[in-house]
Amino acid sequence: MDWIYSEEQEALRATVRRFLDDRSPAAEVRRVMASELGYDPVVWRQMAEQLGLQGLAIPEEYGGAGFSWVEVGIVLGEMGRTLLPSPYFATVALAANVLLACGDETAKKDLLPGIASGEVIATVALTESSGNWDPAAVRMTARRDGDRYLLDGVKTFVLDGQIADLILVVARTGAGLSLFAVDSDVLGLSRMPLTTLDGTRRQSRLTFAGLPARLVGVDGGAGAGLDRALDRAAAVLAAEQIGGAEWCLNTSVDYAKQRVQFGRPIGSFQAVKHKLADMFTDIELAKSAAQYAVWQSAADSDELAVAAGIAKAYASDAFWQAAVESIQTHGGIGFTWEHDLHLYFKRAKTSQILLGHPNYHRERIAQRIGLS
Repeated sequence: MDWIYSEEQEALRATVRRFLDDRSPAAEVRRVMASELGYDPVVWRQMAEQLGLQGLAIPEEYGGAGFSWVEVGIVLGEMGRTLLPSPYFATVALAANVLLACGDETAKKDLLPGIASGEVIATVALTESSGNWDPAAVRMTARRDGDRYLLDGVKTFVLDGQIADLILVVARTGAGLSLFAVDSDVLGLSRMPLTTLDGTRRQSRLTFAGLPARLVGVDGGAGAGLDRALDRAAAVLAAEQIGGAEWCLNTSVDYAKQRVQFGRPIGSFQAVKHKLADMFTDIELAKSAAQYAVWQSAADSDELAVAAGIAKAYASDAFWQAAVESIQTHGGIGFTWEHDLHLYFKRAKTSQILLGHPNYHRERIAQRIGLS
C-alpha cells in the first residue's frame, strides 16, 4: 500500500480547497447555518455536478466514480477546515457507506445512484434517546406485516434528518438487528429539528408509528456490516476533525504574530510558544492516526476495527484541545460572537460525541484487542 498521497489526490485536495474557499467563506457559513434548510442547495448541486464529490467512493457500477475512502477523507478534511454546512457527512460517510456494507445488491443498485448523482440526500437513523452509537443499544422494533415491515419507535440526534430524502433505519426484529430504508414522503413520518450546539450540522428527532419500510439486506443480519460501516465513518470523521483542528492552529499562529502586548508580539512569549507547540504536536499525532485509519478503510483491512477507534479518539481530543487553546491564545476576542472561533469550538465538541465519545472508542479498542 502506498502511504503517500498521489499527485491526483493532492490535485483533488487543491480543487476542493479552492471550491470551498469560494463557496464557503465564514460569512457564508453563518448565513447558511441560519437558513431554514441548513445547507445551500446550489452548492450541493455544484459539488455533485462539477466535482462529483457525492459519488467518490461509490463504485462505478452503482453510478459513482469508483475512488476510495482516502479521497473521501481528503474532501472531509477540507470541509472540516471551512465548516461547510452540508449533508455530505450524513449522505456519504454514513448512508452510502452503510449501503455499501449491507450486502444487498438490489438495494445498492436502487439507492446508490441517486446518492452518487447528488439527487438524493440520505442519512442513517441509529441513535435513540441515550445518544449511544453502539448498535447493541438499539431498542427500536420492526415487525413483519405481509411482504413488508412496519417500524415503531423514536430515533434522535439523526444527522440532517429534517432534509433527508432517504432514511436508513436500524431496528430490531425477531431475528435481530436489521436495516430498513424509508422514503421521506412516507405518510406519518414525524421529523422534528433539534436545537443543538453546532448550527453547522443539523440534527433531528424522527418518530415512526407503524411506518412501512423496506428491508435492506438479511433480516437480523445487519450487525457485521453496520460495525464495518461505522468504523469507516469514524476514520473519515477523524480526517474532518483534523481539518478543523489545523484551522484553529493556523489561526492562532497568525494571531500570535500580529497581536502586540507590552511592545512585542504575543507569539514571542514562551508561554504562548508552548501552547502553540503542544497544539501542533497533538494535531500531528492525531493526523497520522487518522490518515492510517483512512488508508486501512480504503484497503478494507482487518486493522480498521482498531485503527478507526484510535483515530477517532485521538482526533476528537486534538480538535477539542486545539479549539480551547485557540480561544485562550486569542484572549477576549476569542469569546465573541463576531470571531469565528466559537463555531469551531462548537463543532469540536459535537464531533467529539458524534459516532461515540473518545472513551467509548478506547473501551472498544480494549475489547477488540482482548484487554477487556
